[in-house]
Amino acid sequence: QVQLVESGGGLVQAGGSLRLSCAASGRIFSPYTMAWFRQAPGKEREFVASINWSGGITSYADSVKGRFTISRSDAKTTVYLQMNSLKPEDTAVYYCKTNIRGNDYWGQGTQVTVSS
Repeated sequence: QVQLVESGGGLVQAGGSLRLSCAASGRIFSPYTMAWFRQAPGKEREFVASINWSGGITSYADSVKGRFTISRSDAKTTVYLQMNSLKPEDTAVYYCKTNIRGNDYWGQGTQVTVSS
């Protein structure tokens, strides 16, 4: 089993910053990409950013490019999402996700609320 635990969400004013963390643990025996998704009320879950095992390849949704930065700890087991210049439309539950040997694993999510 693989466990993903997110933290770092909260309430912030527009223009502010937050840093989310996602810690992976469990039966992980191979390199894995990790990603952040988000889901706003009444909307489908959408991709936010991803990072490969080494941290050298990252990808971002157009809506967050230039504002969000995904990174990975030296031990590779924790992924961060630094969110700057937050907007009310960034309000959502943020989830981290990984795929290991064909199986998707999701965290429980952390709420981010941006007030105008």
